[in-house]
Amino acid sequence: MSGTPTLSELTPEQALKHLELLFTRRPDGLLQGDHPGLVPGPGTEVSETRPYVIGDDVRRMDWNATARTTVPHVRLTLADRELTTWIVLDASASMDFGTARMEKRDLAVGAAAAVAFLTERAGNRLGAQITGPDGIQRIPPRTGRHHLLTILRAALDRPRVAAGGSADARHSLADALRSLRTLPGSGLVAVVSDFLETGWEQPLRTIAHRHQILAVETVDPRELELPAVGLLNVVDPETGIRREIPTHSRRLRERYAEAALEQRALIKACIRRAGAAHLRLRTDRDWVRDVVRHVEEQRRRSGGGAA
Repeated sequence: MSGTPTLSELTPEQALKHLELLFTRRPDGLLQGDHPGLVPGPGTEVSETRPYVIGDDVRRMDWNATARTTVPHVRLTLADRELTTWIVLDASASMDFGTARMEKRDLAVGAAAAVAFLTERAGNRLGAQITGPDGIQRIPPRTGRHHLLTILRAALDRPRVAAGGSADARHSLADALRSLRTLPGSGLVAVVSDFLETGWEQPLRTIAHRHQILAVETVDPRELELPAVGLLNVVDPETGIRREIPTHSRRLRERYAEAALEQRALIKACIRRAGAAHLRLRTDRDWVRDVVRHVEEQRRRSGGGAA
């Protein structure tokens, strides 16, 4: 996507058209099909079984086929005729950060657009919960392209949070997830966040009991390693605390990278324990291609083959 303008460089109308073009054009010809390609297996009607592969949901084990063949098998299900998708968008202060192609807030909007357009078809409904210092903006699920674009516009227009403003926020990612516990039926919940807050783990596991979860993790390269640029004045966006970091110290940079890897491994483990699909997007990568790769990997796991 070299040379492609970032969302922050476009007006809201231009950004909406840009996102719509990306996902109605079907990049690389790999995104044909409906929502089963994004997170496979929604539905309750058994369609067929196939041998188990590493990464399959053990809750879909077909014990009869396993006993009959002596080889572990999993059940594949037909998708529900209609799908209700909720997008939970983290708008905390740490999302207003980026040192590469874009900020994480723009990457999050792109991820939300991917979910919205890839699950859109007649009868499917889309809703959203957008966190912020003034509360959670809740957009009830409805059908139609106009409603989809309304959600994306709300995501684009969400206010920035001043450094330290998130500490006293009345609503967090965990609160947004808890409010989905009473949703009727089952559907798809896409959570777009850097997952740097605490307290979201248990609510995520709770809603995963009834809904399929796609956790989209946004990452900036400077959150993984520090450059050697001398004395660096940094601000924690969540607390507002300022510190001077001597990045010329090789040992400090190594410790930072080690701690960052441990943090990301912990996030990944918590998402996996919840039984959620995990997609990591980076501000320095071609995020559209990464979405495409995720879709194709999910299809292979579900036995759907390549598009």
